[in-house]
Amino acid sequence: MSTAFDRWAVLKRQAREGGGADRVAKHKASGRWTARERLEAFFDPGSFTEIDALVTHRVRAFGLDRREIPGDGVVTGWGDVDGRPVCAFAQDATVFGGALGEAHAQKIVKVMETAAKAGVPIVGLNDSGGARIQEGVMSLGGYGEVFYRNVGLSGVVPQLSLVLGPCAGGAVYSPALTDFVVMARGSAQMFITGPDVVRAVTGEEVSAEALGGADAHAATSGVSHFTAAGDAEAIQLARRLLSYWPLNNLEDPPGIAPVEPSGGPAEGLAKTVPEDPNSPYDVHAVIERVLDGSSWLESQPAWAPNLVVGFARLGGRPVGVVANQPAVLAGCLDIAASTKGARFVRFCDAFNLPLVTFVDVPGFLPGTVQEHGGIIRHGAKLLYAYAEATVPKLTVILRKAYGGAYDVMCSKHIGGDYNVAWPTAEIAVMGADGAVNILFRREIDQAPEAERAKVRAKLVAEYQAEFLNPYLAAARGYIDDVIDPKETRPALEKALHLLAPKREERPSKKHGNIPL
Repeated sequence: MSTAFDRWAVLKRQAREGGGADRVAKHKASGRWTARERLEAFFDPGSFTEIDALVTHRVRAFGLDRREIPGDGVVTGWGDVDGRPVCAFAQDATVFGGALGEAHAQKIVKVMETAAKAGVPIVGLNDSGGARIQEGVMSLGGYGEVFYRNVGLSGVVPQLSLVLGPCAGGAVYSPALTDFVVMARGSAQMFITGPDVVRAVTGEEVSAEALGGADAHAATSGVSHFTAAGDAEAIQLARRLLSYWPLNNLEDPPGIAPVEPSGGPAEGLAKTVPEDPNSPYDVHAVIERVLDGSSWLESQPAWAPNLVVGFARLGGRPVGVVANQPAVLAGCLDIAASTKGARFVRFCDAFNLPLVTFVDVPGFLPGTVQEHGGIIRHGAKLLYAYAEATVPKLTVILRKAYGGAYDVMCSKHIGGDYNVAWPTAEIAVMGADGAVNILFRREIDQAPEAERAKVRAKLVAEYQAEFLNPYLAAARGYIDDVIDPKETRPALEKALHLLAPKREERPSKKHGNIPL
């Protein structure tokens, strides 16, 4: 009896020790926590249940028969986050550098399948050098099995990836398939091919941080959604994100007690938007005066900042927020912003998060770079996402809503449930200057040269007075009301209270074909 327990105790100790004291010390000297420390911080105290702690690889080649470490470089299991169940895995970089082999992959697959059965989120704490070379195609097959589960779980349970160390090759594709990615600045990198390969193939000199660091993926590639200062902040971000989401696609998001906005009195809302339609302003000032105080959590703030997206609460209910940002590119939609918005809208729709959209958009960004880059198909992604979404959709037009961008930004015509405008709204095909140049070109050209500027100014003023307002749209029922800005929050709360149980049937089909 004692021999059996002794063996059990040894194996359990080896699993806890990972790659051994020396490797653990070196790992921690780099500023990173161990896999187990990360899970302890992520889950509520005492709630973590580990599975497969004694799994080992079954490879004999390349000396691996002498390196069998219980757990095989990944810790898996489940626990509670704020009292709600969550499944997770944390890769252990002290064992084979966190590299994925067949057994390692099977552990991740098992906990992912457990998340599917239980209907709970799956969170990956990634710290891996990629495929375990000694295992060859078995490691590649293991990655394929993980990717397949990522796709199968998409839209079924929320998937969140924390990248907390260097991840290369196949190790970056699973995070890319998940809903959101959090990266730790300084310690985390993601790249398909590292600096050495880049140098050998292209001759380009680049550091790992410049190639695939947190800031590069936050601002340039858009791969990462949130940037943290280190492990502790990344884990707290993950816990906060989960607080907005339901456990699965069949549940509603968790509500809490309402909190008054923190951005200042509602009476000041009207002053946040300048009367001059060409004056920029920060749309965050509107968001913070309408939504629950301290509830705003912005996603991808450094990438495509001309469109703002994030999570917040309205009257205690979690919502997804999409807003044009007039402080950047005048709020125009471009390729990156369209892609950013479309992915966010689709996530919210998949997990029953109502959408609140604040509109101030002069159109799509013009130019050959955008046209040749595919703004037509990329812009269509956002249009498709909004039209496809069946969650409650609430839209407030703050100022400009011009051209096709008016339609795209959750207009009544593509399924908006409650669409209102401020008196400052301008709903038209284009601005007054452009419209007058087209509509009255002959009249302006025929005027005496000395009078042309005066004639043009008169026509612009007349066009602005007649067409650049929300009342023609209101008369057609394209918006439900023109409201006083200070009534924005109560109006949205009432609409959300009514529409929260909304159910919308769509034609039966395998799936749509979103523009790519």
